[in-house]
Amino acid sequence: MRIVGLTGGISSGKSTVSNLFKANDIPVVDADLVARDVLKKGTGGWKKVVATFGEDILLANGEVDRSKLGQIVFSDPAKRQLLNRLLAPYISSGIFMEILKLWIKGFKVIVLDVPLLFEAKMDKWTKPIIVVWVDTETQLQRLMARDRTSEEDAKNRINSQMPLDIKRTKADIVIDNNGSLDDLHEQFRKVLSQVTRPLTWTEFWLSRQGALSAFVSVIVGVVICRKVL
Repeated sequence: MRIVGLTGGISSGKSTVSNLFKANDIPVVDADLVARDVLKKGTGGWKKVVATFGEDILLANGEVDRSKLGQIVFSDPAKRQLLNRLLAPYISSGIFMEILKLWIKGFKVIVLDVPLLFEAKMDKWTKPIIVVWVDTETQLQRLMARDRTSEEDAKNRINSQMPLDIKRTKADIVIDNNGSLDDLHEQFRKVLSQVTRPLTWTEFWLSRQGALSAFVSVIVGVVICRKVL
């Protein structure tokens, strides 16, 4: 199985690229969706976050007010790191289970969409790594326009993540999203061709088909040995 890492920054266009993969029948494991699940009322993640940040972060129905929690952690690096430490084990387990489900279904190529791919050390699981990059000014303007937020708030949110200029140095593939949507689609077609190339032998043996092949080979080998002996 080939696990493709996909990351970027807020308002870089990563979600657009993620949706393009889905539109081309490449399954995507979205870490943001997993994170939402681990924060649902009554879960282990929910209990730890509420115990740490207090019941003031809850909505009337008992669910976490993600906007309020976001305001707290985006402006305070220490609290942001604390939140990441609290949720990391639950998110990692959730991602692993989603990957396992896709492995069982026999998918050979999947995309792991993680905003904090490098920060969470999940880049070790993936190859190749795709970074969706934009320059800082473009990122700022797009975020302010998208969320109708102030420049200060937008900068705080951008600065809460690893700079895109650093992320691009760690990438195997960089998608430059400073241009138009048509430009992005053109680059994506080339990337899609790269990530759907035939599996390497290592990737094949890690796929369900490879595991079954290995199992059958072992059984045949045992049967032959017994006949010979």
